[in-house]
Amino acid sequence: MELPKNTFKQALAEMRPQIGLWSTLSSNIASEALAHSGYDWVVIDMEHSPNEIPDVYAQLQSYDPSPTAAVVRLPWNDPVVVKRVLDIGAFSLLFPMIQTAEEAQAAVASTRYPPRGIRGVSLNQRGNRYGRIASYVKEFERELCITVQIETTAALGRVEEIAAVDGVDGIFFGPADLSADMGYLGQPGHPEVKEALAEGLAKCRKAGKPAGILTAVEADSIHWLREGYVFVAVGTDTAILARGADALLARIKEGTA
Repeated sequence: MELPKNTFKQALAEMRPQIGLWSTLSSNIASEALAHSGYDWVVIDMEHSPNEIPDVYAQLQSYDPSPTAAVVRLPWNDPVVVKRVLDIGAFSLLFPMIQTAEEAQAAVASTRYPPRGIRGVSLNQRGNRYGRIASYVKEFERELCITVQIETTAALGRVEEIAAVDGVDGIFFGPADLSADMGYLGQPGHPEVKEALAEGLAKCRKAGKPAGILTAVEADSIHWLREGYVFVAVGTDTAILARGADALLARIKEGTA
């Protein structure tokens, strides 16, 4: 067997816009429904949802045969969790709350086997198709996509040095945490936050790395895609379900009043 191509990594390297979705439902049924909805990528979120390793495993099984790339957002920059997520077959990772180049280097090191890193070695796991991809240990780095998340003003000031870390394929900005750090908790659309996000995009362009972002407002998604953000998550599955359910009930009540 051959190592599967990481189409998401290739798209980022070519700066081709990728429209994505955030998934926090922690359900393989939801992932099966989303896998063929036409999005370029979907984040399986382990930071702000009850996703654990078996849950992520089942969701990867939905995305692997589909045209939608699965990106796993880790709960933290923890090499033990990284090792387990890679072993169950993830090839694209998003590390939250990266503050310095040193933290980015540690993140990359946790994904590499010795002597290039500290990842523990298992020769029979889902990532290498249970030992059937003999070239995995030598070639997996080629298909591994590492993105890191900028969520504070301090990190925003270090975007270029973080982007320069070998092995970092993209820089992702988190408006919710960034807005809180700037003193605008719950206001990710504040003008000063948008200014900071534009600054981050400019720094990524200068560094030659693709920038990504999660938005909750359609107009913002369109705006940032037009401005040059490459990988943009345009919504969250739980929000789509909640808002859709609310809107349906409101229409029914209005129609029968």
